Amino acid sequence: MSNAFLWIKVLHILAVISWMAGMLYLPRLFVYHAEAPRGSPQALTFAVMEQRLMQVIMLPAMLVTWATGLTLAVHAGFLNEGWFHAKFALVIGLSALHGYFGKVRKDLAEETNRHGSRFFRIVNEVPTILMAGIVILVVFKPF
Repeated sequence: MSNAFLWIKVLHILAVISWMAGMLYLPRLFVYHAEAPRGSPQALTFAVMEQRLMQVIMLPAMLVTWATGLTLAVHAGFLNEGWFHAKFALVIGLSALHGYFGKVRKDLAEETNRHGSRFFRIVNEVPTILMAGIVILVVFKPF
């Protein structure tokens, strides 16, 4: 393996960690935001925190994850592997969830959210499940 490949792998792992940190923390912010009185200073603070988390950390990390992940997959020859197709589907699901979180963030900021904190507590588990599936597929390459 070349040093360039290894550095791309390092960058990929760091980006995944950063993206997942946001994907696990953001729904927790949604829980607190949903429990805050509308228009309150707390609700406004949560709106700013959510917006910054998505734009400054999560979006760049997701983009770097995708760019480095596809680069690694092409160079390692994984594109025709069954396990990679399953992993790719889960990553698409995680990316779609990221997009959904963007909509939820906007709804909370505009005070048009229709979900309670219990909903967000449940949604908070989805990134963990997707992440576990991705890691299992990458480590075991079962098919």
